[in-house]
Parts: sequence; C-alpha cells; structure tokens
Amino acid sequence: MNLLYVLLIFVPVGLVSNYAGGPPLLTFAAAALGVVPLAGLIGQATEDLAARTGPRVGGLLNATMGNAAELIITIFALRAGLVDLVKASITGSILGNLLLVMGLSLLAGGLRNGQQKFDRVHAGIDSTMLILALIALAVPSIFSHAIEPNHAAVEYLSEGVAVAMLVVYGLELIYSFTAPAPLHPAIPVHEEPKWTVQRAVAMLIVGTGFIAWSSEVLVGVVEHVVASLGWTEFFLGVVIIPIVGNVAEHLVAVQVAIKDRMQLSLEISLGSSLQVALFVAPVLVYVSLVLGHPMDLVFNEFELIALTAAALIAALVALDGESNWMEGAQLLVVYVIVAMAFFFLPA
Repeated sequence: MNLLYVLLIFVPVGLVSNYAGGPPLLTFAAAALGVVPLAGLIGQATEDLAARTGPRVGGLLNATMGNAAELIITIFALRAGLVDLVKASITGSILGNLLLVMGLSLLAGGLRNGQQKFDRVHAGIDSTMLILALIALAVPSIFSHAIEPNHAAVEYLSEGVAVAMLVVYGLELIYSFTAPAPLHPAIPVHEEPKWTVQRAVAMLIVGTGFIAWSSEVLVGVVEHVVASLGWTEFFLGVVIIPIVGNVAEHLVAVQVAIKDRMQLSLEISLGSSLQVALFVAPVLVYVSLVLGHPMDLVFNEFELIALTAAALIAALVALDGESNWMEGAQLLVVYVIVAMAFFFLPA
C-alpha cells in the first residue's frame, strides 16, 4: 500500500495541468491516477475503523467508503449533464464488484489458503438481493419501450422504483445487523489498527475533499479524452471510471481474502454491488433532479444482459458457502469477455 501513495504526486499534477490549460489527456490521466492513492487513504482509514468492529459493520464501512470516490465522480458528471456516463458507471461498478473484485479475491485467497469457507446463509441472502436488484433495474428498462412516447411517465416510474429500492436496502441493513450469528463462524483474525480513530477520521475527510476536487477536473475533460482516444463515453463509464473509483475497495477485498477472511471479503464485494444498485443508483436519480439533469433507470439491452450474467454467476459461486481459486478465475474470465464486448460496442 505504501507504493500506492507514490501516486499522490499526480494529484497536484492533474490540478496544475487543468488550471494551467495543459493537454486534456494529461489532465485526465493525472487526475485519474491521483484518485487511486486518495481512495487508498480512504480505504486504509476505513479498514482501521472496521478493525474495531465485526465483519458485518466492517463490510458495510468498506463498501460505503469504497463507493465514495465513484459517487463523487458521478455527481460531478451529473452536474455536467453526462447522464449516460453516470448510468454506464452504475453498470460498470456492479459488474466490477461482482466479477473483478470478487474474482480477484477468490483467486488470490484460494491460491494462498486453498479452499475457503464463509457464512452460506448470509451469502444466500445477498445472492437473493442481487437478483432483486437486477429486477428493480430491469423493470424500468423493459417497460420504457411500451411507455416511451410519454417520457414523463418513464421518469415517474424510475422515481417510484428508486424509492422501493431504498426501502428494501434499508430493510436489508436492518436484517443483516439483527440476524443470528452463523453457527460456525470463521476464526477472527485480530489486527492492530495502524491509525488512531482521530487520524482515520481526518484522513477520510481530507481524502474525500481531494477526491471531490480531482473528480471535478476528471469530469471536465471527459469529452476531450473520448474524442482524442476514440473510446466511447459508454466504455469509459463501464470500465475506466469504476476501476478508478473503486480501487481502494478492490485492494481491501483482495487483502482480507489473502488473510483468509473470506467472509469480510464477500461482505465488501457483494455488499458494494448491492449498495450501488439499491442505494447509489436511486440516490443519483433524485440528485439528478436537484442538479437539473434528470436521470432515469433505463439501461440498454447490453447492460441488462451483462448484469444478468454477472448476478447469476456470482450467486452460484456464493451459494455453497465455499470458494476456491478456480471460481475466482471463472469470474475474471467473464469480466474480461464483457469488457472486450463493451470496448467494441459502437457509440
């Protein structure tokens, strides 16, 4: 993790390039690389705070703060009117957490520790919630074709679905903290936090502030980058933005899997996917109204197919309460296939 902090040099580089009128591609690359160590700081602070709690609270903390960078980026993108980029990043974040993060965690943890076990009951609940989240995202997309002439109705449907998603997410949180503990819990691994509570909170505040600043710079040059590289805005949102925004979460999930704490690792990857689908997405629907660029929950058929495939394979992997490195490799292969397909998808 210390080597990651070397990338902090890109924070001032990106800011100076932006305000000095530097090349947009340099500004974008520096701002994106600068977000990585900032997200790492947030991840370290969150992990230290989570070390003082159990895996459920720790998983929630890591999932929430792991999504902070991407949430900030998407809010600035909404303010700039880049609604399609935001919706693509929602899809990409869910795919990234289910396939890339979970895949890397299972692969690294399996290679280091062999077969790993986790709470099958809790994983089953999360898998069911994944399918529910997929249904919630699919309904406005499918029904929009029938009510397309009345775009206001599509927006009302999206807003209603958003409320339902927030309600079920709240209920899931209540259940996760009140449900009985597993009959055969994993042996906890106690680690001393590196930072005090005060320093961890301070790092969260400072890291979030600089991420917000870098995100504004990042979003400001997106259109120039798309034009110069020949990438589509859709590919940028599905693959690049989620990787940049969730890098701290990726690192923490893999690190705890290597330490044979697969329960916490899955709490992060599955929990983050659910949080993006059932909390971040509906919140962005209402944030978009405030910012004057309304966003609905209508996704294209390619996104729905990819989300369905990811949800199904992730659910199958999690349902038996055991994991190995081969399952991680399978998830990573699916992610590579999907990413390649989105890369060649025309604008």
